[in-house]
Amino acid sequence: MMRRIALFLFLYLGILSAFESHGAAWSVEAKGGVKDMVLRQGHLIWGTDRGILQDYDLKQKQIVREYTLPKIKDFIGDLMPAKIAAVDWDEGRYLILSDSGQGGFSDLRIVEGNTTRWILKAEDRKPLVKARFIDKDHVLLGYLSDEAALLDLTSGKEVYRLQVDESKFSDFALNEDRTIAAFGGESGIVTLLETVTGKIVKRLSGVNKDNLYMVDIKGDYVAAAGQDRRAAWYDWKRGNQGFFPAKFFVYAAALSPRGKRAAYSMDEQSNLTLFDLESKEKIALLKGHSAIVNALIFADLHTLYSGGDDGKVLGWKINQ
Repeated sequence: MMRRIALFLFLYLGILSAFESHGAAWSVEAKGGVKDMVLRQGHLIWGTDRGILQDYDLKQKQIVREYTLPKIKDFIGDLMPAKIAAVDWDEGRYLILSDSGQGGFSDLRIVEGNTTRWILKAEDRKPLVKARFIDKDHVLLGYLSDEAALLDLTSGKEVYRLQVDESKFSDFALNEDRTIAAFGGESGIVTLLETVTGKIVKRLSGVNKDNLYMVDIKGDYVAAAGQDRRAAWYDWKRGNQGFFPAKFFVYAAALSPRGKRAAYSMDEQSNLTLFDLESKEKIALLKGHSAIVNALIFADLHTLYSGGDDGKVLGWKINQ
């Protein structure tokens, strides 16, 4: 009997040690809570709720560029930081989407060197949630009303604008070559569309039953973070789908290149849980954040970056 108990404990502890990991490989203190982050050519670029963009060079291990937005006025006229909603980088240009302080409408600008080019201002009346470069001349926009639009930077006009879903928009993500975007919102449905034409490719449903906080798309896989405590995954080309049950709202989701692994923030402690999508097994539990994780990015199969409301940007190395 004692031998059986000892064997059980050995196997149980062995399973735990196989996926538990404690602490990040490195940490950077951001200037404010991190609201969005991208990885571009060896640089992590993030925007904060204090209206500051920071560019961290992973090779040099230091901040190489910092840009602070002018303060905006709140509804009673007091000056406050312009919270950044989204950032991106393309060919030396930073894209910054931020709060204008006027009626929920957005400011969108491009910063290149010492030059700032305004793309949209409050008077354009655009209630935007997210923006990403598609190429040097086009930006994909996600409206609060769950509309997608492709903005031509040369003409300043939208190439198309379509209603993706009837619910409130939450997030979109681009695949590796930026040809497909995955849109998620309050309905729990993920809609895939062609970024250049706006043509809807596929709708993924039946897993999440409530609001999606974050989505990602890599290769044949889509991941979704749900308010219904489901860390969802879709093998969208083969038609397979499922979820990992969570004990708390799932705030963040990310996929590794080609979609072999998924990471989710799925407990009240803001830990990150990694899964192998082929075996559906848990790989690692990463502990380090103390507030909601808003940004989650795989650099490769063994490297992950995250940023959250605690003002931390963490880098993780997964040996498994």
